[in-house]
Amino acid sequence: MPKKIPEVLEPLGSEPTRRNPTQQRSRERQERILAVATQLIATKGSDQLKMSEIAERSEISIGSLYQYFPDKSSVIWMLAERYNAESRRCIEEALGAVEDAQGLQAAYSELLDQYYEIVLATPAMRDIWSGMQADKQLMALELQESRIAGGLLADTMLRVFPDSDALRVRESAFLIWHLGEATMRLAIACAPEEGRGLVEAFKRMSLLEIMAPAAGSSELDSAADAVS
Repeated sequence: MPKKIPEVLEPLGSEPTRRNPTQQRSRERQERILAVATQLIATKGSDQLKMSEIAERSEISIGSLYQYFPDKSSVIWMLAERYNAESRRCIEEALGAVEDAQGLQAAYSELLDQYYEIVLATPAMRDIWSGMQADKQLMALELQESRIAGGLLADTMLRVFPDSDALRVRESAFLIWHLGEATMRLAIACAPEEGRGLVEAFKRMSLLEIMAPAAGSSELDSAADAVS
């Protein structure tokens, strides 16, 4: 949820190799490269992104570009990391202030609404996010982020409902967040009005689990007993 980017994720084992700028000029050049790439993705889509065009518009040689990003995937990876890092910061800020059930419901609902509106308003983010399922490295990045965000949600649920089964809450929170990502992907593929309706439907469904984890556990136990 872009306001500023405070950090990037710790690299996964499969992360594309990049040069890490240490000098001011190098950092400024990297930022210019990423700004150009963002603009190109917003206008043409990530599939049409070309390293030669990034270099030309960044006013650097292709050789210099490869010193920072060895290929297109590494450029997209860095942008995805930044979007994820800012989203995580917003989640931490919103859920960290929750003290009771009412606050949890309000914070979670607002996060979903904000996320959908920001994805709609950020063409480059929308394009990268929509194509994550076609790239194994980006899929791994999304899964990692779902675990982190799900963990933040679970911590908040357990703070509000301390008598809940911790394992079940953590499993539910992870699944809720990952399904939320899928819902957003579906929503942005639809017309805005329909997309908002899908987000609202997911919000209603997921809040049933989020707001009553203890009751949900009892119902699951009863259902399991009935089946057995």
